[in-house]
Amino acid sequence: MFDHNPQVWTAGRLREVLAALPDETPIHIGVADGPGDFEGYGEYVLVDAEPVEVDVDGDGEGDHDGEPGHRVQFTLFADAAAGAYHLDLD
Repeated sequence: MFDHNPQVWTAGRLREVLAALPDETPIHIGVADGPGDFEGYGEYVLVDAEPVEVDVDGDGEGDHDGEPGHRVQFTLFADAAAGAYHLDLD
């Protein structure tokens, strides 16, 4: 058992890192195999980005005693890289 507390990037930090890249540069995302484990990471590509409303209470309700039950966070969506894949029938 261990506490995992990754440094979450802000929009500003992402802008700073991307500033020098040409506009047509594809964005690849390496997803950790487990908390902090990038040795066997899965590679994905960025396919979308949009604000997503998140239910912070987990109960689907709205306002609770003046505290909001939802918040909006900006989310990047990744998908498998282009290629040939076996159809998953599950």
